[in-house]
Amino acid sequence: MISVIISHYNNVANLALILDALTKQSANGFEVIVSEDGEDAKTKDFLAAQHYPFSLQHTTQDDKGFRKNRILNTSIQAAKGSFLVFIDGDCIPHKHFVKAYQKVQKSNKICYGRRVMLSEKLTAQLREKKQFNGLSLLALFLGGAKAIKEGIYSPFFTLNFKERGLKGCNWGIKKEFLLHINGFDEVYVHATVGEDDDVEWRLKEIGLQKYSMKNKAIVYHLHHKRTYNQEGTRINQKLMQERVESKQFVCKEGIKKLDYLNE
Repeated sequence: MISVIISHYNNVANLALILDALTKQSANGFEVIVSEDGEDAKTKDFLAAQHYPFSLQHTTQDDKGFRKNRILNTSIQAAKGSFLVFIDGDCIPHKHFVKAYQKVQKSNKICYGRRVMLSEKLTAQLREKKQFNGLSLLALFLGGAKAIKEGIYSPFFTLNFKERGLKGCNWGIKKEFLLHINGFDEVYVHATVGEDDDVEWRLKEIGLQKYSMKNKAIVYHLHHKRTYNQEGTRINQKLMQERVESKQFVCKEGIKKLDYLNE
């Protein structure tokens, strides 16, 4: 079974759209985990009032700054699926999103997709409708979206021949591999790098290769202001470089808190 893990923080409107899109999936037999970096009463009340055709879990923690990796580790442990799919709380899945990942759930690779960048106009329209019925390529074009080519659904033919970096907003992996590297490194307390670049190099270090889900597993990124800064990125990059140089692919501050690493 697949567990779809949604990274969420204080935006019920976005979460409602994502969950609505997941009710319209062409596949079934998956669970959803709302992985909340905080403990917002509005989110709790919203989820309590909803009924979905899939199993739903809600993991939370105290709101003490950016601790996305920490709650993701909690969600990994809670997941009932053997294959985990990660999306961000500002990305709406295409109707065949789960189906695409179900096809590769036995793969021993890092499966990664991309995202269509919705305009402010399209995002406002979706929030007004409070539901997601899918967006045609024409609607994306007329609505001013960017990276529209990422929205071309092509399940049988590969349209991508260049390996690209892992995006934390759209990727999947067997749970056992994340457990092997001790999950996400909780030392990263700033956005960017920590939940994608860092995980990618550590999974590659244990011998895994990447498999592109571009144009198969599609998500639509809702427009919003940039929430991370250059200083936070610089700090994260320095932390990551230190770990790469020491070949510390099993993180110390992960699912388990390790005093030392077994070589």
